[in-house]
Amino acid sequence: MKRFWKEVGVVPADGGWNIALDGRPVRTPQRAPLAVASPALAEAIAAEWQAVGETIDPAAMPMTGLANAAIDIAAPDLAAFAEPVAAYAASELFCYREDRDAALLAEQAAIWNPLLAWAEARYGVEFVIARGIVPIDQPEATVAALRAAVLAHDAWRVTALTPLVTIGGSLVAGLALVEAAFDAGDLWQAVSLDELYQERRWGPDALATAAREKKRADWDNAARFLSLL
Repeated sequence: MKRFWKEVGVVPADGGWNIALDGRPVRTPQRAPLAVASPALAEAIAAEWQAVGETIDPAAMPMTGLANAAIDIAAPDLAAFAEPVAAYAASELFCYREDRDAALLAEQAAIWNPLLAWAEARYGVEFVIARGIVPIDQPEATVAALRAAVLAHDAWRVTALTPLVTIGGSLVAGLALVEAAFDAGDLWQAVSLDELYQERRWGPDALATAAREKKRADWDNAARFLSLL
């Protein structure tokens, strides 16, 4: 779609803010008003629309995309939307440890144990730790409590949580970021630990580095979205 507007504005709406193009409210793909509760998020979305050149590039408008998802997909049925990400409780990344490389195992323990300890204290759960990649079952109470923790958040936060968890493979890391318990950069290092360790040991691979940089950009966008809510 080509740019058809000249001015972008943020205007008050019922309980929040609308983004307007030449005075007309922007709508989501499902034709709902693109309205947000946070003025900071509204300004960030408006800036994306203002920065559009001749044609719209959705990839260059991550705040708009996440807001659209929250309004059109998450809000109408939050439980259904949240279920795939809540399911990561059963396969938490931080519970799978190296079984051959002692140096990597030590790094995993140093970086991942504090995150698991935070989740255990915050949600009253216990985790089972495995050595190797053979699947293990987490306690049913742990899986249920973490699922409840996901559903305790609103559609906006669960929308941001979804890419964080699918990118990193850790529900604990995603929840820690949603609750601002740890720094986003430190959590990125935690979910990327294995890959970064192998890169230090064997040297970088251009394709792997490019893929990780793309995932890091998506991670940072989700983290920024949370910070603007």
